[in-house]
Amino acid sequence: MPAEGQPTEASAGGSQPRSRQATVSEFDPDTGAGAVLYDNGRREEFPGTAFQAGGLRLLRLGQRVRLDYDGDDVAKVTLLTMA
Repeated sequence: MPAEGQPTEASAGGSQPRSRQATVSEFDPDTGAGAVLYDNGRREEFPGTAFQAGGLRLLRLGQRVRLDYDGDDVAKVTLLTMA
């Protein structure tokens, strides 16, 4: 099991994008860029392109999100839905 805040493989084959869950700590609605905090307190920024790729219109501070990675870069930010 990976350490908190470390990427996890979306499938056992490893060919799918990795993803992480975090909480929105900063968000600029003009650029779409922002930052999240992982449960271990580590902060990571994401670019506006990742926000746009997720199809979202707005993020609020404190929202839980999933960050999907392409290599080492955040590729998409989506809302985390609770089942």
